[in-house]
Amino acid sequence: MPPDISPGAFFLKQIQTKFSTNRIFIRLYFMDRDYSKLTLGFSPCPNDTFIFDALVHGKIDTEGVEFEVFMEDVEALNQRAFSGKIDVTKLSYHAFAHLSSQFALLNAGSALGNNCGPLLVAQKPLTRDEITNARIAIPGKMTTANFLLGLAFPEAVNKYPVVFSDIEEAVLRGDAGAGLIIHENRFTYEQKGLVKIIDLGEFWESTTGYPIPLGGIVVNRNLPADIQKKVDRIMRRSVEYAFENRENVMPFVRCYAQAMEDDVMMSHIGLYVNNFTIDLGDVGKGAVRYMMDIAAEKGLIGKVSDNLFVS
Repeated sequence: MPPDISPGAFFLKQIQTKFSTNRIFIRLYFMDRDYSKLTLGFSPCPNDTFIFDALVHGKIDTEGVEFEVFMEDVEALNQRAFSGKIDVTKLSYHAFAHLSSQFALLNAGSALGNNCGPLLVAQKPLTRDEITNARIAIPGKMTTANFLLGLAFPEAVNKYPVVFSDIEEAVLRGDAGAGLIIHENRFTYEQKGLVKIIDLGEFWESTTGYPIPLGGIVVNRNLPADIQKKVDRIMRRSVEYAFENRENVMPFVRCYAQAMEDDVMMSHIGLYVNNFTIDLGDVGKGAVRYMMDIAAEKGLIGKVSDNLFVS
């Protein structure tokens, strides 16, 4: 039970029974919830801290909403979302495919674009058979990177999760025969002597014609519709502020960028933050819907919500 809610305010408002693998799911709601305080999850990666700085530090109009922030690795955020214990969060599109009935996608905040996909790397070039038989370090089961790897190499099943920032070292040590890297590691693997096997972003774009959806910002559908729309407006303001006031947001970015060099940091932001981050638009929404359709077609997920987006 959340600490700020009294026992008398916590009650079972609605029970929905769904028979799925012999489980009954019970939806719990909060009575008299204070919607001026929402929980928010995002990662410490530069593209996230860049777009969220204005929101969390009151540099824009948040329409009276305060946010309690959880900063975690993307796979930890995915798992928090699966627990349902978050109001607003960054989410891999792969995870969103499984959670579209519980969360709606904001129109602002997405990491979606061209030439920005995950890379499969190794110590030396690998054949398809070698990839199939390799032990592959991945940044998480529910990451979009793993989803794309499954599309490109469905027979490669010997995969294990590693925190994304440790994948290069796992390959260099020989713990993994190949590694699936994301985020700033796209800019550092060559310096460490690794070679690119395939750019899964290029694979996606060449086979679908769409920009690649990597991660988005979602809001819990248990929140009232007007609150969901309010969060969408706030998110867009925060992104627009970042574009218009880059130097003002960079101290927050640097605070969580560890020892990352500024050029790597800026390349990271430039790769994942773009016009789709301000507003997905028709093209962005089409790319997201297409990814959901492919996942459903291949039996990777069940039925996807007809209304994926906050509207």
